[in-house]
Amino acid sequence: MAGHSVDDYLETIYFLAFPIGEYHPATGSSAIAARVAEMLGVSRASAGEMLKRLEAEGLVERGEQKEAILTDAGIERATTVVRKHRIIERFLTDFMGYTPEESHVQADELGDTFTEDMIERINERLGNPDRCPHGWPVDTAVEHAENAELLSLSALRAGERATVVRLAEHDGELLHWFYSEGLVPGSAVEVKNVHRASGHLEVTVDGAERAVGETAAEGLFVRRRS
Repeated sequence: MAGHSVDDYLETIYFLAFPIGEYHPATGSSAIAARVAEMLGVSRASAGEMLKRLEAEGLVERGEQKEAILTDAGIERATTVVRKHRIIERFLTDFMGYTPEESHVQADELGDTFTEDMIERINERLGNPDRCPHGWPVDTAVEHAENAELLSLSALRAGERATVVRLAEHDGELLHWFYSEGLVPGSAVEVKNVHRASGHLEVTVDGAERAVGETAAEGLFVRRRS
């Protein structure tokens, strides 16, 4: 399992089930062992063994296509892990001086070292921040309520305008690219052209021209502007 904890797996399954956070059981191949293994950078065999453990502990059920579905207990624990991760990211950026993209990597490493009491004390000292550095609400209930207002950049048509609200953070290289291109929470984006055949969009980001590939566009969650 290459150093990945139960919580790492639960967070990954949660993300795969619904990329912008509101949990729905996965369908098809989205949360099978192969996809979980790919996300965590482990072997398919290791992922399969951990999924068996999660199932035995009542945190996961297996669907008709062997996909991993979080149980009520699994959802509760996964949302706790997600909240913890976001508070640690805020601590790292606001107090320790890490960049937003660095904070994600470090939070992954540090997550298991903070107790729940420590997290609550950190949260209080930070002034109960609303969001992580990448735009995700710390309170998962707020996140779920907000989801109806958001869509991925890839869903926009030419001529539409939007504001970036959240950045997908499961891929560290992609997250770094977002920041290098100015695609950060609060950025104003306008789609100039959509090239479906080649899988990219021509956009402006706060007035600067950018080309955004399909994978990146799917990981940018935005709110339409009139």
